[in-house]
Amino acid sequence: MTTAAVEARDVRLERGGRPVLRGVSLALFPGEALALVGPNASGKSTLLRALAGLLPVASGELSVEGRALREWTRPALARRVALVAAEDEAPARLAVADRVRLGRYPYRGPLTPFTADDEAAVGRALRLAEIEHLAGRALGTLSAGERQLALLARGLAQEPSVLLLDEPAAHLDIRHQLHLLRLIDEVRAQGVAVLAVIHDLQRAAWAPRMALLEAGRIAAAGTPAEVLESEAAGRAFGVAIRGVGEGTHRLWRFEQRA
Repeated sequence: MTTAAVEARDVRLERGGRPVLRGVSLALFPGEALALVGPNASGKSTLLRALAGLLPVASGELSVEGRALREWTRPALARRVALVAAEDEAPARLAVADRVRLGRYPYRGPLTPFTADDEAAVGRALRLAEIEHLAGRALGTLSAGERQLALLARGLAQEPSVLLLDEPAAHLDIRHQLHLLRLIDEVRAQGVAVLAVIHDLQRAAWAPRMALLEAGRIAAAGTPAEVLESEAAGRAFGVAIRGVGEGTHRLWRFEQRA
């Protein structure tokens, strides 16, 4: 039986004494992609940060490759799990290539020089994100979309087995959004498990699997059609959702409820 790349089992998490995740369970296997959707403040980003080992849970179990998260050292976990946040807080003066190189620090000691393998990984990440031409530019001179791609390239440079993406298409125009989805599919083909928080429900339907998080609970899970056309989705988003078309050409219409 294949071991899950990343798994949450009945995870409960509180922030400031307030419950944010209320018994969340999900598993993602190597090469799978799952889109995590839900209304604002439903706990999506919190779940990603918990899976990356950045937030402690009140109860339940988080694991990577079948091993409890608490048993991993921070550097070892960072070699397995890459979190690409919705916004990049790196200094504006930092060059793009140096931002991407930060993805190699889990493999290096604080004073260990970069190796040829490190530079090759950085080069591959820049090429995959199609930002080689920006390598020498300072982050502060980039558009919001270009900066988002640099952040994604940093995650790719980690060469993780699990890629956690928080609103990865934010600030991207349609061409770059489509490129992003093709890039994720390339990464999946190499066995990387991808969990992506995506607010655009139409775009989120790219993933073969989808989970709806509402008020800290998984309210629905399955194919995009099963989730988006469920009563739970209509209730969570407060709209009527209707599917049009078949198979991979299916689209959804969203209307105010009467």
